[in-house]
Amino acid sequence: MSKELVVIGLLALAGFLGGGAYSTWKTARGLAVVLAVLAVLALGGAVLWLV
Repeated sequence: MSKELVVIGLLALAGFLGGGAYSTWKTARGLAVVLAVLAVLALGGAVLWLV
């Protein structure tokens, strides 16, 4: 699998998780925090994969 495809996949996952965290913030703050942490981890993984 290409290095760029993995990075694009992780960035897309981070975007979906970040959007989910944003949309659930008013109703379920605990879930929103978990989704935000997972988004940050996916984003960090994408950055580290590029290095």
